[in-house]
Amino acid sequence: MKKVLIFFAVIFGIIVLLSILMTFAKKVPLGEKVALIDVTGVIIDSADIIDEIKKYAKDSSVKAVVIRVNSPGGAVAPSQEIYGEVLKLKEKKKVVVSMGAVAASGGYYIAAPADRIVANAGTLTGSIGVIMEIPNMSGLMEKIGVETQVVKSGRHKDIASAFRTMSPEEKEILQNVLDDVHDQFIRAVSEGRGISLNEVKQLADGRIFTGKMARDLGLVDELGSLQDAIMLAGSLTGIKGEPEVVTKEKEFSIFDLLKGKIPERLIGNALSGIQVKYLLTL
Repeated sequence: MKKVLIFFAVIFGIIVLLSILMTFAKKVPLGEKVALIDVTGVIIDSADIIDEIKKYAKDSSVKAVVIRVNSPGGAVAPSQEIYGEVLKLKEKKKVVVSMGAVAASGGYYIAAPADRIVANAGTLTGSIGVIMEIPNMSGLMEKIGVETQVVKSGRHKDIASAFRTMSPEEKEILQNVLDDVHDQFIRAVSEGRGISLNEVKQLADGRIFTGKMARDLGLVDELGSLQDAIMLAGSLTGIKGEPEVVTKEKEFSIFDLLKGKIPERLIGNALSGIQVKYLLTL
């Protein structure tokens, strides 16, 4: 039994040592690299993406950053935060966006300020619009005989209640909020893409486009794959041949589940109450 324990202790020690050596090796700048940041799924939180952007902005061995977007969008504020960090990153590095199957609404928002946008011909993109979904369960509550009693400090405090129908005045209030957020989206695309506000407004009714259509409209620069985007990022910075690509390791493991740590991307959009979203809904 003692020999078995010693054997496993030695194996564990070797694994730890190799892990340390690999981590150290990855921190040593070697040659000219292109960093790859993956934005996948509904955008709920911006912290991880922003951390990656800041990390590569400081890395002198990284000459350009490719952001792979495969997202239908998500919450407004995180999308805006990522947009802002991409703008800052552009001051130090070349930024190329590669669009996957879908890069719409908030997914397009974060792509707009890139130096170049590369989409597949069949990518679903665009959806420059805002949506707010509020369920109305008043009819169901009446049928099952359940009534809610509301105590509030202001007449509009329960404006998004699912237990009653909104008044015309309340709908107008929420519409004004959406219009303002929509205008922010339009201006972000206009500034990011160098397209006039009027041109963007003509396209910003929530409709989606294929990558090919988006290119013809000026929302995308060219058609191509992720590899094409990587090669483009390399050529924009003078890297000869195929660039070395660095990317963030997947840090989540089964041990994190045992500790009760669950990534937000696995939780999904489980937020309750009212939420304004840059989100493509099909």
